[in-house]
Amino acid sequence: MRSKRFLRGAAVLACLALGACGQGAATPGEQVYTWDMTVTTGESSTWYQAAQRFADTLERESDGRMRLRVFTGEQLSSGDPAAGVEQLMSGDKDFSYNSTIIYAGIDPRFGAINAPFLYQNHEEADRAIDGGAREAYEDLSAEFGVTMLGFGESGFRQVTNNVRPIREPADLDGIKIRIPGIGLFTDVYRDLGANPTTMNFSEVFTSLQQGTIEGQENPMDVISSAGLAEVQEYLTIWNYVYDPLILGMNQELFESLSPDDRRIVTKAAEDANEFQVQASRELEQAQIDEQSELMDVTRLTDAQVERFQQAVRPLYDEYERVWGPTLTDAVTPEG
Repeated sequence: MRSKRFLRGAAVLACLALGACGQGAATPGEQVYTWDMTVTTGESSTWYQAAQRFADTLERESDGRMRLRVFTGEQLSSGDPAAGVEQLMSGDKDFSYNSTIIYAGIDPRFGAINAPFLYQNHEEADRAIDGGAREAYEDLSAEFGVTMLGFGESGFRQVTNNVRPIREPADLDGIKIRIPGIGLFTDVYRDLGANPTTMNFSEVFTSLQQGTIEGQENPMDVISSAGLAEVQEYLTIWNYVYDPLILGMNQELFESLSPDDRRIVTKAAEDANEFQVQASRELEQAQIDEQSELMDVTRLTDAQVERFQQAVRPLYDEYERVWGPTLTDAVTPEG
């Protein structure tokens, strides 16, 4: 049974519950909410900054009736993002920012937009999302009890390691690399000759430090905010996977809100997502430049990327059957 996490009462009780009498208070009979939201990354990340902006907007636009507590590092699920998404689906948590890759660990259809080398740049990804991918993911999320309040963006995923620079598929041979726990990534790295392994992100830094693994892959915001340059020597910029974030809300909770409160939530979410995407893109190049001072950075040319594309192309025939025609068509770049 899910908790609605709301209090009913007069304005004075709402004011006392929120400790925000000076910021406005609920009128008698209105509901007062205290909600929880998690992000995978730390407080220096754009994920957290956008989640906090979302919280501030909710509180302001609701005259203090909506309080959102933001937890970093998947604290509510012991550092396990997949368990965190399951909490969102069941109603044990109210909101989260999670990559579609994490959702794909629950249903592989979510991984369609994370196909390797699907998009060449942000503009191509934006056109696909606006052209139907967003709607397709809203429908898919609803199947699992999640109201998708739009996409944020974790960015394009890059790869780091301690063995050698990665310039061609053969350079990945034998490297023990941490990947997200979905079959698509396992197959990609095995086809490229690496030795992929899965673990919670909360364990990655220590595992790299101790040599349990030799590499990992993530967007620049995660690489930078987690301080992975302290335990990694080589960084390859290859933009091999586009990684959007689902701002999800428990569907039962969303549907329990009044129409006016739904509008507050959806508008606040739209603002937070726009902020997060813009901040992520503005930071990405700065983070690459920053990490170039800390790691040996290789930027692949178009010709080098083409060799990786050819190496993984056979996987598309297999996974398009997994994703199904609706998701496959929705995420396919135009033209």
